[in-house]
Amino acid sequence: MSNDKLVIFDTTLRDGEQSPGASMTRDEKLRIAKALERMRVDVIEAGFPIASQGDFESVQAVAQAIQDSTVCGLARALDKDIKRAGEALRGAKSARIHTFIATSPIHMQKKLRMQPDQVVEQAVKSVKLARGFTDNVEFSPEDAGRSELDFLCRIIEAVIDAGASTINIPDTVGYNIPHQFGELIRQLIERIPNSDKAVFSVHCHNDLGLAVGNSLAAVLNGARQVECTINGLGERAGNASLEEVVMAVRTRQDIFSCDTTLDATQIVPCSRLVSGITGFPVQPNKAIVGANAFAHESGIHQDGVLKSRETYEIMRAQDVGWATNRIVLGKHSGRNAFKTRLQELNFEFNSEHELNAAFSRFKDLADKKHEVYDEDLQALVADSNWAIENERFQLVSLHVCSETGETPNATLVLCVDGKEVKATSDGSGPVDAAFRAIESVVHSDTRLQLYSVNNITSGTDAQGEVTVRLEKSGLIVNGQGADTDIVIASTHAYINALNKLLHSEAREHPQHGDV
Repeated sequence: MSNDKLVIFDTTLRDGEQSPGASMTRDEKLRIAKALERMRVDVIEAGFPIASQGDFESVQAVAQAIQDSTVCGLARALDKDIKRAGEALRGAKSARIHTFIATSPIHMQKKLRMQPDQVVEQAVKSVKLARGFTDNVEFSPEDAGRSELDFLCRIIEAVIDAGASTINIPDTVGYNIPHQFGELIRQLIERIPNSDKAVFSVHCHNDLGLAVGNSLAAVLNGARQVECTINGLGERAGNASLEEVVMAVRTRQDIFSCDTTLDATQIVPCSRLVSGITGFPVQPNKAIVGANAFAHESGIHQDGVLKSRETYEIMRAQDVGWATNRIVLGKHSGRNAFKTRLQELNFEFNSEHELNAAFSRFKDLADKKHEVYDEDLQALVADSNWAIENERFQLVSLHVCSETGETPNATLVLCVDGKEVKATSDGSGPVDAAFRAIESVVHSDTRLQLYSVNNITSGTDAQGEVTVRLEKSGLIVNGQGADTDIVIASTHAYINALNKLLHSEAREHPQHGDV
């Protein structure tokens, strides 16, 4: 591989899903995988096949659906993991197995309880086994950022000899500092005799806010693959943000001697898709994809940008997918215009029934809101009831009463397994009353972990987008709802979360420590 190519390895579907509450269904993973493929991501890490039957089926589905990107499955350096990953990836046009084992003293002693010689032996054996399924094998020494340099050199040389074509150096706990991490990559490449036979990669966590900085330092010192996620999603404080890595390298070509082949115009649409599916909103000041990323409040800045964009903008908004003009639909817009615009926004319907149901909701929204923007359409589809098959609970009607000096009250009708049930409850506010009324019917025994409201567009007629996070017996799910009435949006979000809870499978991620 030529040195001017920087491989983008996206792990939103695997590491990103390990964010509490970010669990995705198979269909949701497929939608994100197709968006990543449109963006021309080189490698899509689809999941951890051994973790659960659901994860196995998701990786299998992504492997069969994706044609233009390599699909990767994660596996510990264990025979059963690697065989399971190989089985899940069977049929992929381009497949990769990513296997790992811990190499830091603390991990080897306290977690693995293995001697260094045993760790090397197990790593080599696993790479050779993975090569039986695919020629494209990646190896990661877990917690490399706290591992001893001499041991890293030894184990990496051995796994390259065994057939690993990509060597990924993870800063598993986000402990490293850019100059230190860059120097580690440089020394590994220089000291390992067969380093020229593999692509060196990095996977950085953001515990100190340095994931992107560490990744870029590694690239400057010879790394030619970066593992990252959309919106920086990931376990604990998250991972290196794909959009920031890609645009930093592309914007500063005076410093970086490499570039990606990514279609950057797909960054913002993909960011919104991931945010909508996971329920993790993007903060307004987030680089590249935040609502304020290209906004200018200061009069001096506004004057400068009007005279010459380059005075205060180092990249063009439209280059990363921000629309310079937005198509506005309204109540007179037809079914074909609605379908066409959603296709342009990379949403596809699996059946005419799904399209008709979504169009009906669009018409309802257009009656309440004069102008329907792209953001409204994305929220509308994300809130689609057809996103979950065989819903047990559906909202039929809701009436709330809230006035000064009186206890708020909610009366609702739920459809439960096809049968309508009426419930009434008081609460500390109208949303609390509605949630209590639902619980008086479903008795879910869940704990509300998060209740978040965001406006989708500006104006008093804007839709409110609500995220509800529920937890039960260690299983965490997010529910989303959107409506111009915030109480109705909240109720939809709560019911959406309950339905997801019923269809979710608790996933044990058996690596006990992320790569």
